[in-house]
Amino acid sequence: MSTQVNRLISLDAMRGFTIAAMILVNFPGNWDHVYAPLRHSVWNGLTPTDIIAPFFLFIVGVSIALAYTKRLEKGAPKGSMYRKIVIRSFKIFAVGIFLNLLWDFNFAELRWTGTLPRIAVVFLVCALLFLNADWKKQAWTGAVVLVVYWLAMTLIPTPGFGKVMLEPGKNLAAWFDSKYLPGTMWQGTWDPEGILSTFPAIVSGITGMLAGAMMLSNRTKEQKVNMLMVTGFFMTFAGYLWGLAFPVNENIWTSSFVFVTSGIAFLALGAFYFLVDMKGYTHGTKPGIIFGANAITVYVLGDVLAGIFYGIKIGGEPLNMHFFHAFTSIGLGEKLVSMVYAILYVCIIFVPALIMYRKKVFIKL
Repeated sequence: MSTQVNRLISLDAMRGFTIAAMILVNFPGNWDHVYAPLRHSVWNGLTPTDIIAPFFLFIVGVSIALAYTKRLEKGAPKGSMYRKIVIRSFKIFAVGIFLNLLWDFNFAELRWTGTLPRIAVVFLVCALLFLNADWKKQAWTGAVVLVVYWLAMTLIPTPGFGKVMLEPGKNLAAWFDSKYLPGTMWQGTWDPEGILSTFPAIVSGITGMLAGAMMLSNRTKEQKVNMLMVTGFFMTFAGYLWGLAFPVNENIWTSSFVFVTSGIAFLALGAFYFLVDMKGYTHGTKPGIIFGANAITVYVLGDVLAGIFYGIKIGGEPLNMHFFHAFTSIGLGEKLVSMVYAILYVCIIFVPALIMYRKKVFIKL
């Protein structure tokens, strides 16, 4: 394997556009009026919004492969890398907990899970795995986790119900959360980023590491694109087939969901790599690169500034509702106005991201 690969502008852009999409779907003008593709699936199924989180975990995996392969080849001691991995994971987790506490600092109702805490756990496990296993062992580890999770969720009866169930709040993962997950849960008695579902989420990161191994191989660029696209097609197809027995579901991060979303991520990376790194079509990638340069910082900014744009009330209403009522009152559609506000909010977050990028300020947790 060789690391003689130019910096992947395609991966930077993909990371940035994924973060922008996270902000877009998290901050509509009015939560009661949102287009269906900008909502998560209620339970089984897949919307464009559902692929955003697994995309980011996939990108985390690709980044691990690119970064740590180079460090290993330079002879960096593993002990030092272990320490930095643990510290970085702790910092990402701590920032996630800070966001959960933001504005009210109510420790009694603290939620210990969420987007950043899950990213922290996935990064920690995947990075440690990468340093101690080749790509074949990584693939087998991921496969075993997905199969064991599938069998556990579909064969072990949910305690208290006496039968296997895959309904909201009435499945093995939900029961496990209710027993062992401390703090407040997103859905009251269960959490979409709970304990058991984090195991298949780790596999989303592993699939990214496998994609990274493809990118670091000695194959030509054309061969790499072909590998990414073919792998993506077969994973997506296999995932939907698996979904016939274990439905595609983000809330419990089913094994079929991992296959489908990772397959789509392979296809997206292949397309980005072909267009950007091979063909040089970089004109439309700049916003993604700017967002991606400080991805987690941008995500945190979105949550922090939401306290102003969604929290502070003027005349009895927050800014988003003033905007919503002003434009719906002149006849514009409610969902359209809600989406336009979300797009404007992404643009607002882009301003500090652009300033940091131009001043070469890159905040790495």
